[in-house]
Amino acid sequence: MLDLNGKSILVTGGTGSFGKKLIETILLKYPKVKRLVVYSRDELKQFEMAQVFSEIKYPAMRYFIGDVRDYPRFKRACQGIDIIVHAAALKQVPAAEYNPMEFIKTNILGAENVIDSALGSNVQKVVALSTDKAAAPINLYGATKLCSDKLFVAANNIKGSKDITFSVVRYGNVIGSRGSVIPFFLNKCKEGVLPITHAEMTRFNISLEEGIELVFFALENALGGEIFVPKIPSYKITDVAKAVAPECKTEIVGIRPGEKLHEEMITETDSYQTIEFGKYFAILPSGSDAQREKFTNHHKAKPVTIGFKYNSGTNSEWLSVEDIRAQIKKYIDPQFKV
Repeated sequence: MLDLNGKSILVTGGTGSFGKKLIETILLKYPKVKRLVVYSRDELKQFEMAQVFSEIKYPAMRYFIGDVRDYPRFKRACQGIDIIVHAAALKQVPAAEYNPMEFIKTNILGAENVIDSALGSNVQKVVALSTDKAAAPINLYGATKLCSDKLFVAANNIKGSKDITFSVVRYGNVIGSRGSVIPFFLNKCKEGVLPITHAEMTRFNISLEEGIELVFFALENALGGEIFVPKIPSYKITDVAKAVAPECKTEIVGIRPGEKLHEEMITETDSYQTIEFGKYFAILPSGSDAQREKFTNHHKAKPVTIGFKYNSGTNSEWLSVEDIRAQIKKYIDPQFKV
């Protein structure tokens, strides 16, 4: 049973949508957490967050201004830390195509700084957030996150005798997160027209709460080197438009550069290294049959069939228009009319 009471935890990207919800959840579920460090670049967002989660009301809270690109600063922040949840990333697909080196510096070199700092401190567990765009990437953002995933998986090979595990969690679009489609549509519906990139487009869907549950699962169960993937539903972009504003017209505007028609989280090639158990899949690190058996037994899992892929377009679970409306009311706008 995971118990974070008495632990010191650092969250990179701690002022983002995921980071704030993770902080809130830890404070609620584990009120005796020893230290909870928000590490991010934006002092205004930290100031605003500290109005809600103040160090006076929550003595465990700490706010560190810093960038994961800055190794000395991040190494300093890791002193006395037991657990790192790495959520910091640049993630806007079009911006990555235009500013590739900035994404490489944060998403790849920043990941390496997190790994080196953890190995050089007494950190025991590291969980890094991935994205569905890291599977068979066609855009630079996805490529940088695939590199990041590979770095965290490989970090388990260089830890030596240190008692530390590195694992990754990979999931789809978080409903209501900044820059995601539903808040975008909710804003655009005022104009009477919703821009649709492609009539056949699909995406995976997950709530922040489910994403945090996956991180907790990884912290409790990872042997080290797994990429955990949750079993989650898909939606059609046209159904999102109907759910948000059925009275609005839709306009097909074309797929943006670097964008997929459907998202994948597990590719056919990954199937050789993928196991399935309960609500999750796990892509295992490359290794011997004995190593795969060790992971399979530990998670009480079974291998997926060779050639299996987990794709938002061929998923077996779908959100209906009514389901999407219920999720908007639950996670985004309590006043939304279902």
